[in-house]
Amino acid sequence: MRDSDQPPPPDHLPDLLQEGTHEETVACLDRLGAADGETRKRALQAVREFAAERPSSVADLVGPLSTFLTDEDRAVRLTTAKLFVALAQSEPTVVLSGVDVLADRLADEEEFYYVRARCAEALGYVAVEAPEAVADPETLADLRIGLAFDEPEVKEKLAKALAHVALGDPSRLRHHVSSLAEHLDDDDELVRYHLCTALVVVGCEYPGTLAETTGPLQARLADENPYVQGRAAEALGLLAGSDTGVEGGPAFGDGAGEREEPPTFLTDRLAFCRRQGAAEQSGEDPDGVGTRESIREATEEVVEEMTTPDGSACPHCGFDLPESGPPMCPGCGAPR
Repeated sequence: MRDSDQPPPPDHLPDLLQEGTHEETVACLDRLGAADGETRKRALQAVREFAAERPSSVADLVGPLSTFLTDEDRAVRLTTAKLFVALAQSEPTVVLSGVDVLADRLADEEEFYYVRARCAEALGYVAVEAPEAVADPETLADLRIGLAFDEPEVKEKLAKALAHVALGDPSRLRHHVSSLAEHLDDDDELVRYHLCTALVVVGCEYPGTLAETTGPLQARLADENPYVQGRAAEALGLLAGSDTGVEGGPAFGDGAGEREEPPTFLTDRLAFCRRQGAAEQSGEDPDGVGTRESIREATEEVVEEMTTPDGSACPHCGFDLPESGPPMCPGCGAPR
């Protein structure tokens, strides 16, 4: 018989989550802290798989689980951060009691950058439903300033979190559009996409604020990625249709003709942009364009299309990935 004071096996926590009492589960987590790093990591991975399907089952355990975000083992901290991403994506409000710890990890410049990236991602999912819990000035500053970092994985998640902050409450970013636009020429297409998306969401509520971003958005009209190009056109369309308008007029549709078969996502937004910029508007705007609700419903699907165009290229650097291989991209080191 196993000594009750010994750390539980990795598969014991999900059993307790399903059948045990709260006290038993908390005690199990306390004992887990004394286990070796590999055991802690495997146990938390098992919890993540369980929690992704039943996030409410761990609602009362966010506090004890968050202690592993400061674990001495970097792999354990990363596993825990991924657990919080899974929770926040499934049921954001469950993570509310862990927001402060996640924000502390994000702000720690000495922290492993993949841990910081995942913490930013989790905070972003929370921000969609509870922006007041995440979008305080300090956390927003960490998200914006971090866009200057060199690590693509961090910048991507920071940009994604900012887009989610905008979806939760566009007013939180209405005074930061210029700083976001400074990074619209980032090498990572996902960073460009998420930041353009954040600007579009702000523009849905406060279109006049986008006047500060006209130049960078116009440059994205010729972006090599059609989804980035489409979001830029959508943002400029919102501005063109506002009382502010676009000084000098954007080059509506520039670069679109270079694509043999542009996706509907792009053509719909170019049509929207042209119509909003026309002296006399006629016809109806394409469905699902220029509204906060449409972006909230579809942006995850767009990212999936961007990152899996043919299933063989790294979304960060374009390196051709073999069907079977290491968990990290050989080209840039990002997780597959």
